[in-house]
Amino acid sequence: MTTLLLIDVQKDFHPGGSLAIPTADADALRTATFITNNTPSISRIVVTLDSHQKLDIAHPCFWTDGRSGKHPDPFTLISTEDVKSGKWIPRKDLKHPPNSPFVDEAILSKGGEVPDNLHSNEDGSKTLDIVAYCIEYTRRLESKGRFQLCIWPEHCIIGSEGHTVVDVIMDAIRDWSDETGGNVEWALKGQNNLTESYSALSAEVPISDDTSFNYDLLESLKKDTNKLVICGQALSHCVNYTVRDIVEHWPKDEIGKLSVLSDCASSVPGFEEAGGKFLSDMKEAGVNVETSEMFQF
Repeated sequence: MTTLLLIDVQKDFHPGGSLAIPTADADALRTATFITNNTPSISRIVVTLDSHQKLDIAHPCFWTDGRSGKHPDPFTLISTEDVKSGKWIPRKDLKHPPNSPFVDEAILSKGGEVPDNLHSNEDGSKTLDIVAYCIEYTRRLESKGRFQLCIWPEHCIIGSEGHTVVDVIMDAIRDWSDETGGNVEWALKGQNNLTESYSALSAEVPISDDTSFNYDLLESLKKDTNKLVICGQALSHCVNYTVRDIVEHWPKDEIGKLSVLSDCASSVPGFEEAGGKFLSDMKEAGVNVETSEMFQF
């Protein structure tokens, strides 16, 4: 069985979107052509959707400048020291969902010791200290050696036009469903305001059940799969870290079942080096890196 995993093929990552990748439309056309030309050979299609609230920790409106009160520009980097010093201040009026706080201390503690000041007691109730949390969050990001907190343009806001799948791919997967009788399977990521989810399988800093490693999704991708074909946006970020997580947890003697379609994904401008290193690392790990025209079922 061949499974096609489409990662974040959403309008906000395409020209005209808020976090547009200039070459994403050409990637999408090649992806749609791949689906159309190989419909009988594709057994399953799984689509991940980057799915954010407006008040996401990596969106400008979450932060204000400690001096001017202005929000940071997109692509601003915020370090642990920036939060400690008050250079950037997180908003303190963030409302937690009823009966479902953003941060589960038991989950957070699995990644290391939790600071004593993470919660304060106000009026007898336990309240998240947002500054203490953001200091710990940025520290954990930096300790992994991959990222500082990067502020992105608001993107993939749940329910917005930019959250939807780009038209040419949406048409292709609808036709695939009609012709094969298969249902497209959907996996959302990024809904928790207080952590980032580049990988479709786990947040950068797990803080709740729904941001912890998604073993159900992983096992579903493994089940009866002879070939897992992966593409989408962006090569430098969500494709990169989703595939790295898959490879880390995939049986080592079956890595050859994995393929990345290199002509159906592009890097965020300015992050091309990260995309190139990802492809190089995957080749070294035994993943097939090939174009959509070269792929053999």
